Amino acid sequence: MPKVLLTGGSGFIATHILQLLLNRGHEVVTTVRTEEKAKIIRDAYPDAKLTVVLVPDIAQPNAFDEVVQIPGIEYVQHTASPFHFKWKDAKTEVLDPAIKGTTSILEAIKKYAPSVKRVIVTSSFAAILNAAELENASITWSEANWNPNTYEDGLTGPPGVTYRVSKTLAEKAAWDFKEKEKPNFDVVTINPPFVFGPVVHHLSSLGDINTSNGNLVALIVGRWKEGIPPTGVHLFVDVRDVAKAHVEAMERPEAGGNRYLVTAGLFANKEFVPIVRKHFPQLADKLPDDSVQGGDYPGGSINNIYKYDNSKATKDLGLEFISLEQSVKDTITSLLAVGAK
Repeated sequence: MPKVLLTGGSGFIATHILQLLLNRGHEVVTTVRTEEKAKIIRDAYPDAKLTVVLVPDIAQPNAFDEVVQIPGIEYVQHTASPFHFKWKDAKTEVLDPAIKGTTSILEAIKKYAPSVKRVIVTSSFAAILNAAELENASITWSEANWNPNTYEDGLTGPPGVTYRVSKTLAEKAAWDFKEKEKPNFDVVTINPPFVFGPVVHHLSSLGDINTSNGNLVALIVGRWKEGIPPTGVHLFVDVRDVAKAHVEAMERPEAGGNRYLVTAGLFANKEFVPIVRKHFPQLADKLPDDSVQGGDYPGGSINNIYKYDNSKATKDLGLEFISLEQSVKDTITSLLAVGAK
């Protein structure tokens, strides 16, 4: 089986990609920022064909030069990119790591790794959406759409804008590199929205949870009892489907050169409550009762929200999406295992 380089191997999505790659028999080289994270991954897969390499700062020039020179790498899964809203400086903590991290690895592959056939980049629905149109029920989002925000918007805007810019410009950097540099490899990008699903990586506390699953943590620890927060982006996908999309995009020759909106469909935050009540009766006292407002679709109807077209991912990558109920159930089961009460 081909050897795969997976960047950012301790991340929420990456841990599922790693698990799937190893299950399918691939040899994997993965990068992490610290030796602590490296040890966790090595301990989790003691008998696997797995090499863990430290890349402390992906925004540094030549950050990936050494790791791509490991002999025999045929595919690269590039997932490493910051996704949190806790930064102090947008340029150095979010924008540069996302954009330079992408260009750095592509440059390194072209220069040092002629055996690489394809690079799969984890992008986001954030690189597709236009926030000004999120209340427009006549819109159908697909791979054809691009976020219009600029680098300057990312420097000066609120955290959500900065994140969207980081994902948009990182993805555009990948496509621009392919067009201008004409490397031997092709490029695929995977664009998921809210990503729910079980946690498989080591989690020291619920404070370390990925941003999307943080909504479910808030629910099950009682922070939604007085009001359910707005949903924001009303599209979701389970992390296991995102991982499968990455691996199928690698293994299917016809996927090369494509961008994929990977989503299971629409949801609203209020829909979590009956799912949790049904499957986790022990959490009943943490949940908002039926009189609590918020977290609904605009005007209280799914017909008032935009549409989406995920047919390209379904057709090309063979995805059959996990339902919201199954995703929420499996997510909370994993959260309870790491200490949610």
